[in-house]
This record gives sequence, C-alpha cells and structure tokens, in this order.
Amino acid sequence: METRLQLKNVKKSYGSIKALEDINLEVIGGKTITLIGINGAGKTTLLRVIAGLEERDKGNILIDGKDINGKKLRQIATLVFQKTVMFNRSVYGNLAYGLRIRGKKDSEIKEKIDRELNAVGLRNFEKRKARKTSGGEQQRMALARAFLLNPRILLLDEPTANLDPNNATIIERAIASRKKEDGIIIMATHNLAQARRLADEIIHIYNGRIVERSAPDEFFNNPHSEITRKFINGELEY
Repeated sequence: METRLQLKNVKKSYGSIKALEDINLEVIGGKTITLIGINGAGKTTLLRVIAGLEERDKGNILIDGKDINGKKLRQIATLVFQKTVMFNRSVYGNLAYGLRIRGKKDSEIKEKIDRELNAVGLRNFEKRKARKTSGGEQQRMALARAFLLNPRILLLDEPTANLDPNNATIIERAIASRKKEDGIIIMATHNLAQARRLADEIIHIYNGRIVERSAPDEFFNNPHSEITRKFINGELEY
C-alpha cells in the first residue's frame, strides 16, 4: 500500500523559540525528500515530529488520510539520528534486538541481518563488538538497523555528517537502493551535492517555515525564493 504523509499547519515551539511554523507538507510513497537549511532552521525538529518523538503544539499529521498521534507514528516511522547509540553487545545483538521484541524467529532474523549488513558494506561484522567499531561503521550499522524494521517512513538526520568519503558513499548507495514504491524517505543534510544526488524533491526550511520545494534541477537552477537563492550561493546571513 502506497504511503501518503500529510502535515497540516503543524507548529512546534520551545519556549519563545518557534521551531516549526505552519508546516504544510504532503509526500507520497516512492519519494525521497531532502531537507536543507541553516543550523536551527527546523530540520531536525520536523523529523522528530514526523517520527512521533516530539509532540506538535498545533496542526495535524495524517497517514493515508487518517489523523494519527505520536504513538501511531512511532509504529510506522523510524528516525536514524546523526549520532547513533549502540548497545554494549555484538553487532548482531544490536541489529537483532528490534526484531526479537517484535517476535521474529531466529532463522528470519539471521537472514534479514545478513542481507542488511551486506547492503551497508559490513558483511561478516556480526560477531564484532559494536562499540569497538569506527564512527562510520556505527552509522552504517544504524542504517542497517533501520532497514531491518522496514518502516513505511524512513527519516535520516545528517546520516553522513563528519564521515570520510568512503563511508559517506556507502551510506548514500544504501539509501538510494532502499527506495521503494510504497515507502517514503525524508533526509536532512547540509551537503547540497548530496541533496541533489539523492532527492526526488528538495525542501528548504528557513526559520521554521518551508520557503522552497521543487525538483533538484529547478531548485538549484531556478529557485523561486530569494532566501533559497541566497542560501545556495552562500549569501544567506545567519
């Protein structure tokens, strides 16, 4: 079933800081969306709200036309954080945890883990201590862990930040290969070239508002917003 995500007039504040202001957004299955913007623009907050990890102050989030709450969102959306956390156990133990609590059989778990570790270039890493691996390898593990859950909405917060080019390339390839007709991928990134490579559409967030949304070529070659033009050209003042 093709997923349809809608946000209607979503607002989120932290005290006097308006993190999100009247966000209206619709994404259908099969799309990869990249979010760009300066630090503090609202990208991470938007991801956390969609993931059901932050309660919105106002507005509605609909899946397939039905208004749902944070608990329901957490059942269908998975967020991979910029800084991942691993349990003090093996790589296999980290990846198997989410499947075990969902009641999956050991034979199915092993088959799935083998497939997803291979997808992120970590074949034969099962017995290694997760916390002893490199930062890039842990980020690839976090991505594999999210893939294993097969979420309808996959959310990625700067998945290649501070990684070397090799790890970043592997992660990009894994993300690109994950696209499917019914699922949605929304990724925040500061890397404009990466946004262009991976996205079907790019969204520019500024001061908690969506100021531009378009396909990559139009976004970079003919932005409609002056704020976006300045951002692309490095002229936007913080």
